[in-house]
Amino acid sequence: MGVEVQLVTSAVRPIPEEWNLIRALHLVVSIDGLAREHDRRRTPATYDRILKHIAPHRVIVHCTITRPMLERPGYLSDFCRFWSDRPEAEVRRIWFSIYTPQQDDRSPERLRAQDRHTLFHELSATRHFPKVHLPWLVLEGCRHPPRSPRECEFARLTTCLSADLRTSITPCQLGGNPVCEECGCMASAAMHGLGRLRLGGLLPVSAILNASFRLARSPIR
Repeated sequence: MGVEVQLVTSAVRPIPEEWNLIRALHLVVSIDGLAREHDRRRTPATYDRILKHIAPHRVIVHCTITRPMLERPGYLSDFCRFWSDRPEAEVRRIWFSIYTPQQDDRSPERLRAQDRHTLFHELSATRHFPKVHLPWLVLEGCRHPPRSPRECEFARLTTCLSADLRTSITPCQLGGNPVCEECGCMASAAMHGLGRLRLGGLLPVSAILNASFRLARSPIR
């Protein structure tokens, strides 16, 4: 039908080779940092299994940045260097998101306020890798995330369902009670950054979106 489908996998199991023939299928492999950190968090979906199971596919590598990754300078660049040229598979793109905490989250993965400067310095350093897809809009959206789901263009424009295709996930794909001021969702950041753009230098895109929502809620007379 020509519908574009994005499938996110841990690659813990073999990926059917015939999927290579589906042009509209985009395989995204979720990887939590370099091998030592990833294997500790994701066993049995270890690096050894990933490298074996993604061959000979075309994949997008997606990494969610956590606080421990920022403790060593150059960590994100090392990650990009490793995945930029893998003989096992063709890595099409490298994506980054930032760990988004839930309310009252006190885990070591949660970034502190002082980690933000290091974060954007490290992210900027990865942009010279050709396969890193990190547009300016995404960086701006991460620097200035929405303060609530009501301000999040992505949350307002999407409907998220669980694996049973019935249960609604709210207020966005993260579910629960996320701390929107620390949102690092790549999709949310891109759309929020787009909303901040001003058409003709005057009218923000978000104003047009808000007007569209008000018009949609208005009763037809």
